[in-house]
Amino acid sequence: MMGWGGLANGALLKRAEQEFEVFLTGDRNLTFQQEIRQFNIAIVVLHAVSTQLRDTQPLMPKMLALLPTIQSGEVVGIYP
Repeated sequence: MMGWGGLANGALLKRAEQEFEVFLTGDRNLTFQQEIRQFNIAIVVLHAVSTQLRDTQPLMPKMLALLPTIQSGEVVGIYP
């Protein structure tokens, strides 16, 4: 656990860009709530029924295939 549970989206992305190249989320509204291009991080949005492992795990092969090509400032949705 990163201990970032209480951070708002902007602060969360600011913190994440300092440590990661890709931010993986189930929050489908994130891109509407934030100006993503201001952050130096790529964002992958999982479009699963829930964020529980049993629902997101089937999307992982697609996400892993995407990692070598995704660029900072890019937002990509992964669907079942």
